[in-house]
Amino acid sequence: MATISIGLFSSLIGSMNSDFAVKLAETAVNKGHSVNLWFSGNAVTLARKGQKSFKDYSYLAERLKALQENGVAIVACEACAAARGIHKDDVIEGIAVHSMDWYVARAAKSDRVLHIGGE
Repeated sequence: MATISIGLFSSLIGSMNSDFAVKLAETAVNKGHSVNLWFSGNAVTLARKGQKSFKDYSYLAERLKALQENGVAIVACEACAAARGIHKDDVIEGIAVHSMDWYVARAAKSDRVLHIGGE
């Protein structure tokens, strides 16, 4: 099967891009593909632990945990996180925080790369 790297650049609030990226990752894993999920820009807010589920907002923490359990590498951009006051101790357990070099290296080795967001 293929390796797919998904770069997500949209925040959780105000966009369906995050929901789409997670659904795409779920579908790819269920079909047997290897997936890397990279949070950059405002998307790093998805990695923050302690978020609450509200009726009118997406809540992806449980789905991210399930993706991790299925072997998806989920990583937040270190610089983007720090710029938003999110540090390694602030992220959901199992989500790594690395520099952009991590994503570039993974993307270069992937069969397909998709960037979502960045508006």
